[in-house]
Amino acid sequence: MNTNKLKKGSFNKNILTQEQLNIHTYPEQEKIPSVLEVPKSTNSKLSKFNDIDLNRWKEYEEIITDSLWLLGKRDNSGVHTGELHGNFIPQIPHQAMLRYTKQGEIVLDTFLGSGTTLIECKRIGRNGIGIELLPDLVKRAKELIAQESNLHNVKTSVIEGDNTENKTIENVKKTLNENYNSDTVQLIIMHPPYHDIIKFSDNPNDLCNTKTTDEFLNKFSQVVKNTYPLLDEKRFLVLVIGDKYSQSEWVPLSFYTMQKVLENGYKLKSIVIKNISGNRAKRNAEQLWRRRALSGGFYIFKHEYILFFQKR
Repeated sequence: MNTNKLKKGSFNKNILTQEQLNIHTYPEQEKIPSVLEVPKSTNSKLSKFNDIDLNRWKEYEEIITDSLWLLGKRDNSGVHTGELHGNFIPQIPHQAMLRYTKQGEIVLDTFLGSGTTLIECKRIGRNGIGIELLPDLVKRAKELIAQESNLHNVKTSVIEGDNTENKTIENVKKTLNENYNSDTVQLIIMHPPYHDIIKFSDNPNDLCNTKTTDEFLNKFSQVVKNTYPLLDEKRFLVLVIGDKYSQSEWVPLSFYTMQKVLENGYKLKSIVIKNISGNRAKRNAEQLWRRRALSGGFYIFKHEYILFFQKR
């Protein structure tokens, strides 16, 4: 585009930049026809890992296939709530489950928090199990999940426990066997604390209270190792993680944790960069953070990573 030919006042810098870089923003999911509403073709061509009919691939506007996700504000429809600081945004498990599960399959969230993943499971017809360490969050998650309608008649279970301990994993196995008639799950989602950025509790077993980066990574690696046998062969693990600053140094938690997953029997399929919108810590303080960045020689965190792995 020749910007010299544009009339004065007609130049929209944001739109031009997005067009030049082939960047797409994605509207809120409720404004797009749901994948669940796309009928299958007569001779449907289905993927092994999802319900997408490749003969009608152009109709799946809801599904993101780019590696840059500009998601806008958090989806707060239904019973989704952003009350927990550092809360998982629903659009991420929504996209992950559409791409890597079929209706009726089982999803395991190893850091459940206030229940976002299992709420989304009920909305799009996936069975779900969540592990959560903190009793208060277990109680709140159960309350919120119970409030979500269950149109697809799926099962959800919240397990209180430490995901680094074998007894918690044994409890997951027992739940799978007794409530789901299964020994395995078809998708694992992990959204751990970003080390000590947010203090969620005083519990010494909480990953946010690990004293060093190495201790954090060792505990995270144990979670990956513990849950590896629970995942079906060739199925997927999704890790959502951000980086941090410590003593004026960028600490790449995303790449450190990625390496831990790779060391535990997975291969990397994709790296997605997601924008951060409405960060509570920086809300209404953009200019202050800009001044700090200019003074300190750093760049302000405006993104986090969604890492997709496949079990070897």
